[in-house]
Amino acid sequence: MREIKTAIILCGGKGTRLGELGKKIPKTLVKIHNKPILWYILKILKKNKYNQVILPLGFKGKSIRKFLDRNRIIEDTELVNTGINSNIGKRLFKVSSKIKSKNFLLLNGDAIFDFNLINITKKHAKKNNDITFIVSEITYPYGTIGIENNKIIDFKRNLNYEALKIRGKKKYTAFNYSGMTIINKKKFIAKIKNFKNSYNFEKDFFPFFIKNYSSNYVGLKGFWHSVDNKKDIDMVNNKKYSSHKYKMINIIKNKCLKIDKNE
Repeated sequence: MREIKTAIILCGGKGTRLGELGKKIPKTLVKIHNKPILWYILKILKKNKYNQVILPLGFKGKSIRKFLDRNRIIEDTELVNTGINSNIGKRLFKVSSKIKSKNFLLLNGDAIFDFNLINITKKHAKKNNDITFIVSEITYPYGTIGIENNKIIDFKRNLNYEALKIRGKKKYTAFNYSGMTIINKKKFIAKIKNFKNSYNFEKDFFPFFIKNYSSNYVGLKGFWHSVDNKKDIDMVNNKKYSSHKYKMINIIKNKCLKIDKNE
């Protein structure tokens, strides 16, 4: 009997930072190289042996449903109407009983990625952690002054970084959260009801879990790009903004297309 691997894709938000585009379609259906973000996510999840996917629907949920009616990439895909104005905690509470695997992947529906989730999941299970945060590098959109040995050596824009040093806290390092976590189902279900009315789910739920259960983090080795605004779309759809990310999306798209051919 094959192992069940569950992923919950958060896709019910209104995408207000996308402006006019966000009013027309849900963020997860924004097209990157002529394919919706959700298409990439589902293909990469399938590549990493995920065989149950749950989507808590909200804003423009009918559009997502129509897309999946035409593109059933993972057979066991459950679409659950969780309300247009529901917060994340309420959406997760409404779908929590549908999780089939012992540990599940929780991820945002607005990022394209390509890295080895199989190994990360195995490490999570081997260490018997209750929650594992996946951290990644991120592109800093402003100008930076590069300094070595107290001497300025360069000026750059769109610099990639993976962690921040916080003023006044020498021993503290802040890593960028990729919007992806692996969580123990049993402990999640036992506590999610207490956070179904949280205004900011991540700010409330994650500190509680870190304090009360065993937690870990792992830095991904591979590609990750989150789409939060129009510039994030242009960065991967227009080569002049970031030739590296533009090229990487092409590579990932070709990998996903090969998955089609092998089905």
